Amino acid sequence: MIEDPSRKRLGRGLAALIGEMDRPVPASEKQPPAAADGKAPIEFVSPNPRNPRRHFAEAELTDLAQSIREHGVVQPVVVRPSPAQAGRYEIIAGERRWRAAQRAGLTEIPVIVREVNDRTALELAIIENVQRADLNPVEEAMGYQQLIDEHDYSQADLGQVIGKSRSHVANTLRLLKLPDVIRDMLVDGQLSAGHARTLVTAADPAGLAKRIVDEGLSVRQAEALAQMPADDQRAPRKPVPVEKDADTLALEKLLTDVTGMKVAISHKEKGGELRIAYRTLDQLDELCRRLKAERNVAMPRIR
Repeated sequence: MIEDPSRKRLGRGLAALIGEMDRPVPASEKQPPAAADGKAPIEFVSPNPRNPRRHFAEAELTDLAQSIREHGVVQPVVVRPSPAQAGRYEIIAGERRWRAAQRAGLTEIPVIVREVNDRTALELAIIENVQRADLNPVEEAMGYQQLIDEHDYSQADLGQVIGKSRSHVANTLRLLKLPDVIRDMLVDGQLSAGHARTLVTAADPAGLAKRIVDEGLSVRQAEALAQMPADDQRAPRKPVPVEKDADTLALEKLLTDVTGMKVAISHKEKGGELRIAYRTLDQLDELCRRLKAERNVAMPRIR
């Protein structure tokens, strides 16, 4: 593919882009009066519908809004002139700050305006969110796939642009092969990206995902289970408690009263089990003494 000259600049990250705000602005880049002083009316700024970030935690927005009330917006929002509406701006990076500023009651917000096309806007949005670790693994993967589908990127090109290795890009894209139920667990934070990558080749990814969450398995443990047959990957089924009849319950109570220890009786197809739970060694000694007296059998004292 033909190399875009902007990519080398983008590879330096968002900080380099923001650092250029003090350079002279060519006539071709002059912005509408609304942003002439570095600020724009907040109602003139709109989110980018193609922003890879889709989830904004309510608690985080509330905390950030409180901080903005006290200290203002410390880092400007990067925007571009809206391609759809004259005099308005579309966010490239900083939608969370814009949302929190609205909650804080601000009427205008500091902005850095850049003339960029759709591809560069998406690149910058991904770069900022990846650098700030604001994207969940699914959003990151979908952002990468969007650049590949819409702008013909290779995985190597994409890794160079966003400052990640090609293997990182490839492993992240593999998450899109997972069922929706597992993607939801990733978004909710129940699974890490490392756990999720082990599920891509698992025979029963949903069953193994449930087991990882239920048992708190490490990535290494999940990797080992992913190599096993589907039946071995699923979480062990909990035994269904059997309802005991009145006679069994009455006998358990009688034996508990006689021994002073908790007695449980379970019936099986052939025979059954009688379990006696003791709390101290003295209780066990007393049980042994009673059995000895009943059978007149010598028994060792438990120590």
